[in-house]
Formats: sequence, structure tokens, C-alpha cells
Amino acid sequence: MAGTPATEYVSPKPPLLGRFFSSTPVSILIYLVVMGVIVYSAYNGSKAMGYNWQWYRIPKYLWTMTDDGFQWGEIAIGLVKTLQLSLLAFVLAIGLGLLVAVLRLSDLLVGTAVAFVFLEIVRNTPLLVLLYLFYYVLGPIFDLDRFEASILCLGVYHAALVSEIFRAGIQAVPKGQWEGASSIGMSKVQSYRYIVLPQSVRFMLPPMTGEMVNMVKSSAIVSVIAVAELTTVGRNLISDTYMSFEIWFTIAAVYLVVTLIMSVGVSLVERRYSIQ
Repeated sequence: MAGTPATEYVSPKPPLLGRFFSSTPVSILIYLVVMGVIVYSAYNGSKAMGYNWQWYRIPKYLWTMTDDGFQWGEIAIGLVKTLQLSLLAFVLAIGLGLLVAVLRLSDLLVGTAVAFVFLEIVRNTPLLVLLYLFYYVLGPIFDLDRFEASILCLGVYHAALVSEIFRAGIQAVPKGQWEGASSIGMSKVQSYRYIVLPQSVRFMLPPMTGEMVNMVKSSAIVSVIAVAELTTVGRNLISDTYMSFEIWFTIAAVYLVVTLIMSVGVSLVERRYSIQ
């Protein structure tokens, strides 16, 4: 009715118990209690095993000070190798993923079939089996060393996932943009380059950066073919020192720090390019 003020909708408050457990202080307390229980259980378990903790020996595997000055330790060198491997594999995954996405969205029957077969083979093959295929089968044929085989394996595996991100991002661009580009005489390639891809970046960037984090984590699998990255360094150190707990806790902490830094970056990117 004209002149009647609109009633403002007030969303119902969550239950008191739910608000209590979702509050920040209680969440932090629960987290600390859970972590404390885990650490205490691990300590008691190792004590029952008669394990001799030697944390004082760990810093030299991160860095050392010698007569020649500051020197990086083996774990730090392994971390650099992990980041190098992940970055190269991710660049390959971006290029190959874009090609597969474009082929799948093309009107070419052959292109669509090739993209479909590629995706089905890669997505239905375990990453470890794929790594063995690249290193033990394709490596001798194409003269690939273990580092090159690892880059190709990770790049191909993640390209299948990246191509789906590209496909979703491209399809998120309104159809009117394609029609507008066509109406001013742009070719398919020009439409992709100047109209579609610049707009779809806003849709693709958050999941793409998340995929980069997954790449770093999955790179640990190449330790099974002895690529000298972070996990392999950890295995070698354990063979030399028998400090299984300290080394694996340290390796896990290094991965955690790296992925947390990247996750913070992902959050900032998502906030910067969020779709309103």
C-alpha cells in the first residue's frame, strides 16, 4: 500500500551455543587444546619407544655459519629445488591447460576429441603411475633425466586440472561479448586475445592460484625417483642421522610455511579480484 513503510527484514540470530563455539577466542582455545593433545600424545608415544630427541642438531640442516660465512643447509637447498620444480611445472601446466581448454571449446571435432582423450587419460591415471611412465618409459625414449621427467609429469597432470579452470572461466564470459567481438569483425583468435581472456582472468585467478599451492604439495611425489627436492632431502637426512621425528616434523613445517604464505597471497588475490 502506498505510504506504508517497508518492513525491514531482520535475519534470525544463530543459536547461543553456535555463537559460543564460533567465537574467535573459543575457536583459538579449541585449536590449542587439539594441538596440545596431539603433541602430548606424540611425546608420550616417542618416550615409550625410548626415542632420543635431538632437536639441537636440526638448525645446521637449515643454515650454518662457517669460516666462509653464511651457508644454506640441505633442507633450504631442497626447498629451492622444490620451488624451482613447481614453478617450471606450473608454467607448463598453464600453457598446456590453455591449449586443451581452447581445443575442447572449439568447433573442431578433432580438437574436441583430442582434448577429451587427454583429459580422460590424465584424470583417470594415478599421479604416481604417471610419474613412473614419464621416468621409466618416456625418459629413456626421449633422453629425459629425472628432473625433466618430473617437470613434464607434474605439468601434464596439473594441465588437466588447469584446463577445467580455463574452460569455466571462458564460459563465464557472457555470450554477448562473443557476439560483440564478431560484429566488429574480430576473428576467433582476436576475440580470445582481446575480449574473452582479459575478462575471464577475474574468474580464473583465485582457483588458479590455489592450483599453484597444490602443485607445491604434489611435487613431493617426485622423491620416489630421487629428484633432489625437499622430501628427498628429508629421506636422505633420516638415512644418515636416524632422526625420523625431528626431520619429518621440520620438513612438514617448511611445507606448511610455504603453503601458508601462498595461501595468504591467494586470499589477497581473491579479495582484490572478487566478483561482485
